[in-house]
Amino acid sequence: MTKPLKLVAANDTFAALLALGEVLAGRQALFVTAPEVNGLMPEVHGLPDEVEDSVGVIVESSGSTGVPKRIELSKDALLASANAAHARLGGPGQWLLALPINFVAGLNVLVRSLVAEIAPVITNAALPFTPEGFARSASLMTGERRYTSLVPTQLERIARELPFNDFLAEQIRRFDAILVGGQATNPATLRVLREAGANVIETYGMTETCGGCVYDGWPLDGARVTLGADGAIAISGPMLANGVAVDGVFATNDRGEFDAGGRLHVLGRADRVIASGGIKVSLDRVEQFAARVVGAEQVAATALADDEWGHRVGVAYVGSPEVADSIAQALAETLGPAGKPIRVIRVDKLPQLPNGKPDLISIAQLFEVSNG
Repeated sequence: MTKPLKLVAANDTFAALLALGEVLAGRQALFVTAPEVNGLMPEVHGLPDEVEDSVGVIVESSGSTGVPKRIELSKDALLASANAAHARLGGPGQWLLALPINFVAGLNVLVRSLVAEIAPVITNAALPFTPEGFARSASLMTGERRYTSLVPTQLERIARELPFNDFLAEQIRRFDAILVGGQATNPATLRVLREAGANVIETYGMTETCGGCVYDGWPLDGARVTLGADGAIAISGPMLANGVAVDGVFATNDRGEFDAGGRLHVLGRADRVIASGGIKVSLDRVEQFAARVVGAEQVAATALADDEWGHRVGVAYVGSPEVADSIAQALAETLGPAGKPIRVIRVDKLPQLPNGKPDLISIAQLFEVSNG
């Protein structure tokens, strides 16, 4: 059996809510396009008018390389994810939408709102994210339990403003949980938020798992995480996308480890490992250690070709000008000569994709520009 596929623009949140209601009832499927521009829906290619009955939504996941993938999520997977999230958080509540709904994290906020039967508060997606705007939207929430979902960049902006804005601090504390995911969050940012009384929960997941399915290192109910060779993370459970699992297990491209208590620690992506002088270096680990340097607000690492070493590490960061040497020294001490960056450049802003993830291609090009 088939059903119609409806297209809705990302800046028409009300239409998306109505369409998702039909999705959860099993009557149609949904694809959320990029936002309308001047009232015109963006061109979308390669989508049928009707889809198989197993499809609830089709979500375009770009990943950090910008290569688009279309992932099919069933209504059962969406509901399993929403119910597991609410169970972990302490029950359904009111959600604040501060993310684009053409990516899975923002779409999940709408699904959870429909499951909770509580209207979400929606920030103005036409305006750039600001801590003050976020706080004003949060002040409109009336639910007994209050949740939101953010990406690390948004959280970092809030953390920078927090010491100087009592109204923001008050609104942040009113949330029962603030979910953050999509990439690793600077430990200093988490510390600032948590010391201010915010309940920030780090999530791990991807479009293929209906977004976050591991909260603060612990899988949600129904999800199961195993580690394969070299720490390769594999996930099973009812929230998996259509067609991504082999024998019920989805093999991610990430590496992790369990601590003594059984908690998952994500180490980074397997495809972000370079060979430098014959030594394997994880660029994700480079970023994690560099982000611990006081004064480094945002960090991105890339591979730079080198005739002698094969590849060397390059680091771009947002933060104080004087910490460049400290970043290089910290990486040399923790990762050895192979992990020490051959170049550290300071930028005003790190390039990002529309979903808030780092644009790795543009980040690599920063080093070409600075060479010129």
